[in-house]
Amino acid sequence: MKKIQYISITLILCFLALSGVRGQEVSWMTWEEAVQKASTDPQPKKLFIDVYTDWCGWCKKMDKDTFQNPEVAAYMREHFYMVKLDAEQKEPIEYGGKTYTFVASGRRGYHQLAASLLQGQMSYPTVVFLDEDIRMLSPVPGYQKPGDFLKIAKFFGEDIYKQKDWQEYSVEGR
Repeated sequence: MKKIQYISITLILCFLALSGVRGQEVSWMTWEEAVQKASTDPQPKKLFIDVYTDWCGWCKKMDKDTFQNPEVAAYMREHFYMVKLDAEQKEPIEYGGKTYTFVASGRRGYHQLAASLLQGQMSYPTVVFLDEDIRMLSPVPGYQKPGDFLKIAKFFGEDIYKQKDWQEYSVEGR
């Protein structure tokens, strides 16, 4: 009897793993969708941009470990329009009366919008926080674990940055 229970539980766990049951999913938007939503929503959210490349291993790890974390996903969905921006995409993006395009440079090239958001510091992953009026709050370079990322997201998402600087906020609760 125990062997049958063990096999049944194992099969259920395998089915759940194979069916992709995970934490909460993040609803990614394009840049254009997020800008449109921010301009038409009566209660607009801030924008969060994940600037990545297809070849970046740390970007993939952050997708899997951080953005798929149920607590992170729920918080981000509630407070931000979330955008995935391939820093090497070829398609032009129009924003603010300007067309941002791909620039062939070096081995891979880069997209002008990504370069603008990253303030010329092209490292991946880098996430960027913008306010409700699509003004720069801050780029944050590097891989972030879920707990560290959530602290950063709350700093911007809850407008803590308006009352405290990062140094003061980041040492609280230690």
